[in-house]
Amino acid sequence: MLELGGGANAEAGDLIKDSSEMSFMADVIEVSQETPVIVDFWAPWCGPCKTLGPNLEAAVTQAAGKVKMVKIDVDQNQQIAAQLRVQSIPTVFAFYKGQPVDAFQGALPASEIKAFVDKLIALAGDGDDGGLEEAVSAAETMLEEGAAVDAAQTFAAILGEEPENAAAYSGLIKAHLALEEIDQVQALLDNAPDSIATAPELEAVRAQLALLEQAADAGPVNDLLAKIEADANDHQARFDLATALHASGDTQGAVDHLLELFRKDREWNDGAAKAQLFTIFDALKPEDPIVLSGRRKLSSMIFA
Repeated sequence: MLELGGGANAEAGDLIKDSSEMSFMADVIEVSQETPVIVDFWAPWCGPCKTLGPNLEAAVTQAAGKVKMVKIDVDQNQQIAAQLRVQSIPTVFAFYKGQPVDAFQGALPASEIKAFVDKLIALAGDGDDGGLEEAVSAAETMLEEGAAVDAAQTFAAILGEEPENAAAYSGLIKAHLALEEIDQVQALLDNAPDSIATAPELEAVRAQLALLEQAADAGPVNDLLAKIEADANDHQARFDLATALHASGDTQGAVDHLLELFRKDREWNDGAAKAQLFTIFDALKPEDPIVLSGRRKLSSMIFA
């Protein structure tokens, strides 16, 4: 069998391997509980796959054990490809803690692949905070307690010591967001250092902004509930209800309705329910109980 990119090189050891439907749970779901796993769906006849594969393998090897890679030949493993709604190849998924957390399609350039891998490593908590973890934690507590000005000053001081501290940078943005200083928020996002521009912390802020923009168009919760009671298959009303609930602070309710919408029709509006769920998950901390439970339920539906 012709292997993608000529197969994993010997130096990669157990970092890169071929897998199948029979071993998917062991190779991906179980391994990703401890180490992020990148899953590459490919086929021997796929030209772009032969371009993407070596770049993926190089990035994974360079990560030196912080991520692993599994290759799935879609011709030989059509069921798992169908379960993950793989419609074209190459398609790449990232799994962590047993859940799909990111994905892309097509042959990306090496720089974007590295950013994809770096983002996955950051999600898993790799890296050194430069000894400023306690200061970041204290500023986050200030922000949670409503002291946005004090939090902003603390985050700014941390950035004075470490300008590329993603947690502090995103915290400063959130502080300005709490102060409704939208222009400052956008300026900070636009001028984020390249090294952290795609960090999970900043992606979370972008997700929060997207949800806030949607909230401006959300209808009254009671009116939307009435529509769903009248027609449980009114998917637009259910999606709008999830938006309205999130805007009102009921994040769990929003997730529940989006999961129900996904259960009823996962393809509705180009997979809008799944996309919105990931936006909400991205806006929260990875360890948030709503995220952990929501990802688990979504995963169980995908693999059902």
